Amino acid sequence: MKVWIDQDLCTGDGLCEEIAPDVFVLLDDGLAYVREGEKIFAASEGNTEGAKGMAEFPDDQMDLVVESAEECPGECIYIEP
Repeated sequence: MKVWIDQDLCTGDGLCEEIAPDVFVLLDDGLAYVREGEKIFAASEGNTEGAKGMAEFPDDQMDLVVESAEECPGECIYIEP
C-alpha cells in the first residue's frame, strides 16, 4: 500500500506523526510529509518527487496509517493500493 499527503490541505497538527511516526514526519515548514524508511518525500529533503511522492508502507502499519487518515483535521492523507 502507498500513502501521500495533500500539502494544500495539511494543517500541520502533527497527529499523523504521533500516531504513525514510521510513516509520517513533521518538518520545519510546519507541514507533515510521508516517509519510506529514511527517505522523506519533501523537496527540502532532496527528494525530486517532493511532496507529490507516494511512500510505500508495510502491512503492519496499515491500522496506524488508517487511524492517522481518520484523525487528520485537514483530511489530507490518502491511501492507495
